[in-house]
Amino acid sequence: MLIAKKIDRRNFFQIIGLGLSYNIFHRSGFPEDAMFINESFAPGTMNIGIGTMNYIPPYINLHKTGELKRRATVLFDIMRKCTLCPRECNTDRLSGQRGDCKANGELEISSVVPHYGEEPELVGKNGSGTIFFTNCPLHCVFCINYEISHYGKGQGRSVKYLAEAMLRLQKTGCHNINLVTPGHYLPHIISALDLAASRGLNIPIVYNSSGWEKLEMLRLLDGVVDIYLPDFKYFDSKIADKYSPGASSYPELTKKAIIEMNRQVGVAKIDESSGLISRGLMVRHLVMPNNISSSEMVMKWIGENLPKDTYINIMSQYRPTFKAGDYPLISRAITPVEYKNAISAARKAGLTKINIQG
Repeated sequence: MLIAKKIDRRNFFQIIGLGLSYNIFHRSGFPEDAMFINESFAPGTMNIGIGTMNYIPPYINLHKTGELKRRATVLFDIMRKCTLCPRECNTDRLSGQRGDCKANGELEISSVVPHYGEEPELVGKNGSGTIFFTNCPLHCVFCINYEISHYGKGQGRSVKYLAEAMLRLQKTGCHNINLVTPGHYLPHIISALDLAASRGLNIPIVYNSSGWEKLEMLRLLDGVVDIYLPDFKYFDSKIADKYSPGASSYPELTKKAIIEMNRQVGVAKIDESSGLISRGLMVRHLVMPNNISSSEMVMKWIGENLPKDTYINIMSQYRPTFKAGDYPLISRAITPVEYKNAISAARKAGLTKINIQG
């Protein structure tokens, strides 16, 4: 069994050389002068990250054939009666209206930064080039990033800005472009990727998602995304609806989405020389108090429906933030026993590639 241990908090601080929060989403995270791509980054290696030299992302060919441009046009047209996410609010976002995700037709970005708090196989030596988008369709009551996802903390940005951000992260030496909560901005992202590819972008694209995705949208991402990084938060529809109001379809749609993601990119393979992943599916599961997330059922389903060597990150960092205090069952941190039970469930399901956090 391959066990990948995540860096602990103390080592993380040593690596980035700053006394910051472990999770950069946290309100006490990176200072403002590190938040946006038009500010200066620390010097890094040129061009693509270590370990990806022999990997050519398929989106480069989609750019050359004009397919990226075509898909962006299709996606922008969908925004006229928006059905990009499972809420399908039919809002005309292009006219300036805000949909159920709280976004309108303008691209809004919270931050762009080389990030060292992701999975080690994404971080490598130079960090994951992470772009945090504002707003979110899922509306979790315990969201640690609520200032971004619920309150829309960020700035309006152009497609050109996003393309330049991708290129700057690559130039800094980041090993990938990590798109966080990207689904409601897919038209802008595909347009920016098309532009960036024309100017030499050639590192993997990470689709960092809640897992609550529509198959129709994922099929438009076939050949665009190199690494899928979905959550699998809930197994029970009533629980999903309670803690992510209006998302009772979460378990059903997430199962379908993860199967489609696996079809597109397959099992994540770790490069032995670099320790990096350039392509594949990486599933996250957040362990929650009182087994709200039904960890044993999630692991059982993964073991029965995906390859046994599917990459699973069992996450221990749940904290009762935002509105979690209003819900007694999730108003505390998890216990060591609850976390160990999730690990045991993964092993019982026969899963062999488990990221166990310290």
